[in-house]
Amino acid sequence: MRSWLDLFESQRSERRAVRYGHQWTTYGMLASRARRLAAFLSQQGIGVGDAVGILAYNHIAHIDLIAACDLIGAAYAPLNFRLSEPEQSRTLEALNPALVFVDADNSGKLPRSGPRAIALADYERLLGKQRDAKPPADIRDGERVAMLLLTGGSTGTPKAAMIPRRQIAANNANTVAGWALTGDDCVIQASPAFHAGINVLATPLLSIGGRVVLQDSFASSSYLAAAAEHRATVLFLVPTMYQMLIDDTDFAETDLSSVRFAISGGAACPATIRHAYADKDVPFRQGYGLTEAGVNCFALTEFEADSCPAAVGRPMPGTQVVLRQPDGTPVAPGEVGELTIAGPHVFLGYRDRPEETADALRDGWLWTGDLARQDEHGLYTIVGRRKEMFISGGENVFPPEVEAVIAGHPEVAEVAVFGVPHARWGEVGVAAIAPYKLDTEALRAWLKPQLASYKIPRFVMAMDSLPLTGAGKVDKQVLRARAINRFSQETNDVSATTA
Repeated sequence: MRSWLDLFESQRSERRAVRYGHQWTTYGMLASRARRLAAFLSQQGIGVGDAVGILAYNHIAHIDLIAACDLIGAAYAPLNFRLSEPEQSRTLEALNPALVFVDADNSGKLPRSGPRAIALADYERLLGKQRDAKPPADIRDGERVAMLLLTGGSTGTPKAAMIPRRQIAANNANTVAGWALTGDDCVIQASPAFHAGINVLATPLLSIGGRVVLQDSFASSSYLAAAAEHRATVLFLVPTMYQMLIDDTDFAETDLSSVRFAISGGAACPATIRHAYADKDVPFRQGYGLTEAGVNCFALTEFEADSCPAAVGRPMPGTQVVLRQPDGTPVAPGEVGELTIAGPHVFLGYRDRPEETADALRDGWLWTGDLARQDEHGLYTIVGRRKEMFISGGENVFPPEVEAVIAGHPEVAEVAVFGVPHARWGEVGVAAIAPYKLDTEALRAWLKPQLASYKIPRFVMAMDSLPLTGAGKVDKQVLRARAINRFSQETNDVSATTA
């Protein structure tokens, strides 16, 4: 199995690879940086099985570490900069990194008793002092842990998913084939590199000679400017970010003619967003993946994306999929079941979490926790999370189905649906909408012809914005806690009030 150094050196040395700050790093320079950083880490006594942390906004050191750790058998272990110092302490205990690279903005979040910290302010000087030589250890075992990625939890200590080298290689191959990527493609990497988002497009493109424009963090104006300047060909963001681009005053005038398609992940994408990009001739595709499996698991054609906007498509090459009942037996055609996945892109388990690993990995299959349905054309649609589905009056309600309908209202930009306890019905739905411009009863009346009555949210929370997890997804646990506090004494429909 080829190393990142092999992949970098297979390209022309002068070919542009990563733009960070105001300059391009070529593939030849990436190879040199990987060798230099690997040599430094080896000098620090870091080798096979060790973890190397980084607590920083997007920085070229993330790319360097992925390649350098691959050369010496260590694991790249990015930390979530959105966590507080006490949360970082618990995460560091779980990851146990040998050392941590840290930028100036996040240095105060590392506990004094934590691992050795190296300031990124000194990073380029540190690399410059190293010899440009290949380190002696080049470990190519596909089962070796290459990354420790924190899964998107919003409470407690996030789990560390052990990502083997074979998963990264399989995801690269699947993504390139499934989305027909080439070395001419370019992506703006603005979502945080501390989670699996780095593997959506950045690592696949770097495996085939593409270009990655790495931004410190997401800001609508700089993202639009970069997409136009560097002729981005594929976009990947969550719906909230796409809406922020639309709301930017530069959106209408930004040249996005180079973009072949945009991929939306993390949540259902409202029709209003898709239509806004269609007006700029940018087709939308819905993506699906999870840290534990790749991260790109399905693909669909442009035609299917237009005709079936809620579908995530068909399995990527090399991906096996079965929808199952709780006892493990497959569901009947057209029925909802838990999505289980097998293939070389499935992870090894959660570090030091044997019980949770055993629950997720059963007989070689990953139980994703997502509920899905396959239609007569073979397309899969995610209908909800196993833990998010709620039962109202004895009927199953899948929040994404309700969200997709509400998102179709021309006045709705963002929506999240979830269940809360109710004395009579067991559970009822709550719709959190941001920003809120509607009359609640008018919204319910608009939904009535499109949804069964038990699916129509009983309560509506108006929000200025929806809270997000560290992974950029809507934090439904926070919303649910607010809703329970607000509506716990209510038995009738209520009008929306500003959160």
